[in-house]
Amino acid sequence: MKRDQILPGRRAMLRFTACLGAATVLRGLNTDPAQTPGRFPAGGPPPAAGPQASTPVKSSAYRLQPMTANAPPSFRPARPPVRRRPFLRMPELGHAMVLTFDDGPDPRYTPDILRTLRRYDVRAMFFVCGEMAVHHGDLLREMAADGHVVGNHTWSHPLIPSLSRAGIRDQLGGTSEVIEKALGDAPTWYRAPYGAWNRASFQIGAELGMEPLGWTVDTLDWKEPGTGTIIRRVRGGAGPGVVVLSHDAGGNRGQSVVALRTYLPELLDAGYRITVPSSVPRGMPRA
Repeated sequence: MKRDQILPGRRAMLRFTACLGAATVLRGLNTDPAQTPGRFPAGGPPPAAGPQASTPVKSSAYRLQPMTANAPPSFRPARPPVRRRPFLRMPELGHAMVLTFDDGPDPRYTPDILRTLRRYDVRAMFFVCGEMAVHHGDLLREMAADGHVVGNHTWSHPLIPSLSRAGIRDQLGGTSEVIEKALGDAPTWYRAPYGAWNRASFQIGAELGMEPLGWTVDTLDWKEPGTGTIIRRVRGGAGPGVVVLSHDAGGNRGQSVVALRTYLPELLDAGYRITVPSSVPRGMPRA
């Protein structure tokens, strides 16, 4: 018998052994929770990545593996590019302006601002802090129901360049998770406290699916300069594509609330549309 010839009985035994081995491997893949999408080890699911108390959970894994990772490529949301600087104005919106409010939501001031915006049927952007948002999901839902954009303003308003990459991810990831749990969708815009950005924040923001937005006009309302001063700053800086920065939390924001009641109708009377970006407008630089 030649060396490359195998007896029929031996050939059948080899086939049976190969099939048995393949079946064992497949059964192992289907029963090992560590390798089955959507399942957890016997100890139960891991703790939520987002904050559960007044500080974000360290080493947040939020969005490290997007929920759409197993979706067909055509249904996966594209990550934005890593920016080198934030958007400071929205010229592609035409004869329009964007009003933004930071640091909330605060039940002392945010509802009054929402009522004024609702009265004039306009939309604004609210960049919320996680430590505030986690306790006021009802206000987040009210913002979204009125058509406002809810953005990410970190968890506790730190100076971003002073943080490690893990710290930046905790601050942004924890806040994004709170917003997504309340609204069903993750935020697509974020803003660095104090306007202090660095490359790591741009990279991590893009990983979390967010675009960076700065501002054109700073009302400096956090200094409580007086209602008239806030109004004059908005009037003086008004123009197509201008992004106005104000606050609805972080201190006494009574002046901000009253000023909005004056300058908002004035802007509308001057022909400006007060609107929000649904995405990065066409024609704006992609990087």
